[in-house]
Amino acid sequence: MSQRSLENAVIRLLKQYPFYGQFLLNFHRQQVDSKEPLGVTIRGGVPVLTFNGSCFAKLQPREQEALLQHGVKHVLHLHMLRRKGRNGHDWDIACDLAVNPGIEGLPEEAAYPALFGQPDSLAAEEYYARLTSRFDMGNLAGGGIGDASRDVGGHAGPDQSGEAACQRASTIDSHASWHEADSTPLKLGEEVVRGMVNEALKAADGAVPPELRRVVEGYLLPSPIPWKQVLRQFMATAGRTGRRTTWSREHRRFEHITPGIRKNHKLNLLVGVDVSDSTNAGELREAFARELLHIARGREAVITVIYANSRIQKIESLNGRGVVQSYHGGGFTDLRPLFDYARILQPRPAAVIYLTDGFGQAPETMEIPTLWVLTREGERPVPWGLELRLDI
Repeated sequence: MSQRSLENAVIRLLKQYPFYGQFLLNFHRQQVDSKEPLGVTIRGGVPVLTFNGSCFAKLQPREQEALLQHGVKHVLHLHMLRRKGRNGHDWDIACDLAVNPGIEGLPEEAAYPALFGQPDSLAAEEYYARLTSRFDMGNLAGGGIGDASRDVGGHAGPDQSGEAACQRASTIDSHASWHEADSTPLKLGEEVVRGMVNEALKAADGAVPPELRRVVEGYLLPSPIPWKQVLRQFMATAGRTGRRTTWSREHRRFEHITPGIRKNHKLNLLVGVDVSDSTNAGELREAFARELLHIARGREAVITVIYANSRIQKIESLNGRGVVQSYHGGGFTDLRPLFDYARILQPRPAAVIYLTDGFGQAPETMEIPTLWVLTREGERPVPWGLELRLDI
């Protein structure tokens, strides 16, 4: 019941504004205990929508739809990935000012540029430069505002009233999870959203709301990122497995009463190879395998390779020659067996990388970060996961 209001709001958007609704279907949803109704972020290359079901249900239907549109715009503009190195509070307000104009029905506490003495249609960076204090240093996580006297000459804003309003303002959605996007490189985030845009456009029959046309057109241009760079960034993101406690190492401050901290460095990858004829090209498989080994060579890594069609045919470790072997399995393609195996594999893989043409059934959802490495004529089989096209 806690998700019903959210699901109904997405359905209404699918009917009225198909692009928004289809775009939202690409998000992994997570219920959280927060004072804001919802929030969006990109976590480890995965788009995530967090929500508080009871808070969201209290909003009027049009407010619910408007808040979802607000979140979509944040992701399309990659606001959570462009936050690094800036004062968090001021950047959050600047991003809301950049996306709120043009959205009808937002909650009454929504911030608009006019309230800060600013014009519409500026980018978040421009609002940030105009509203943040030039003496706002040190505490990038909070307000960080001092009361030292300052010379306003040359300041981007018309006066200091906008800065004061910025200090008092708050966002209408939760930005608490935006720091989780720090683990996702900006270029990789662009590829994630590019795939979401393409999926939404196909499902919406190419219909794009006028206010999104410019940003969507930018994603329709050919990707300027070479496939090797995308693969490196995806593996780097998957490899950030954090830290774990251990009693084999003393804590530096609390010695015997607290376990120490050990960083997790080992990278466990599960690589799937579709044994259909479309991927059975020596040059393609060799280039793919060489790049995998080159990236993993500088760290402790376990790369398990699975050859599959309608079932798993063979399991092996990537050999030192840097070749993904040719394997003829026959039969039809079903992409689900590899993911079933990934769910039970121990230790659990940090990511799944699947070399395929994409023509086969895949699970409706997958909790493990996935990179679809598609052949030139291939198609991503499901909305989730990051798409990389191996143009060789």
